[in-house]
Amino acid sequence: MTENTAKYLVQEGQELFSLPDIYYQLREMTGNPRFSINDIALVITKDPALSARLLKIVNSAFYGCQARIDTISRAITVIGNENLRSLILATSIVNTFNRIPHDLVDMTAFWLRSVNCAVIARLLAKKCAVLHCERLLLAGLLHDIGSLVLYTQIPDKSLQVLLAADHNRGLVAGLEQEIIGFTHAQVGAELIESWGLPDSLSEAIRYYLTPEKALVHKLDAHLLYLATRLADGKGQQRAVPEILAEISDETLSIVRLSESQIAELMNRADNEFEQVFESLGPGKRFH
Repeated sequence: MTENTAKYLVQEGQELFSLPDIYYQLREMTGNPRFSINDIALVITKDPALSARLLKIVNSAFYGCQARIDTISRAITVIGNENLRSLILATSIVNTFNRIPHDLVDMTAFWLRSVNCAVIARLLAKKCAVLHCERLLLAGLLHDIGSLVLYTQIPDKSLQVLLAADHNRGLVAGLEQEIIGFTHAQVGAELIESWGLPDSLSEAIRYYLTPEKALVHKLDAHLLYLATRLADGKGQQRAVPEILAEISDETLSIVRLSESQIAELMNRADNEFEQVFESLGPGKRFH
């Protein structure tokens, strides 16, 4: 293994980018029928911040529950184990990366874009009737996570990339390949794999820039690609038809959603975004 591989970079920063023990404990419990909902709820309630964030997001428009949910056990019953794991992971990750130096990245802007993308990816997946669409929420939230590893581990080269790109996101991956030897998408996929997360997630992130290269989880990769383009277009205040005109025919044929469906979905994303952003955020630094 050489020092210029994405895998090596992730291994070097393993301690810095490790997930909290509670995530692994809950992952094991939610996958084991020996543990009841009350057992799982008991572990979560020992972490007041995590409990508060879970209840906040489950009670938001994002889930659209009719009656207020005020206990963790009820929240688990409503959203299910699979979605619970995704939400716990999402909140854990935001906290894991809240100590990144601000020299290269405005972390509030980073999470604003990532959460925007997460909300859009989940809504796209839901509209496409994807089972356990929370995994696309995670994919959206994590698609750019490799950039944070690059900023932390090789700040000088990362700065070179950012200066050369001059705020044009479309140039970043090519410049990373040229200057660093691999992209933030590859680093993100390696990090996801090091955490032992599903292949669907790592493959979607590895190929979100080039979804046509995805081998097994093609729909996820194309949905994530579309979500990132829509999120960026929204940030530039571009209209949906203008954004979709630049999306490949392959993506549009795989996703199979009309322009009007996507426009409606983007309006809904605006309504849901703020609540998800506030729910996932690590305290005041996220406001």
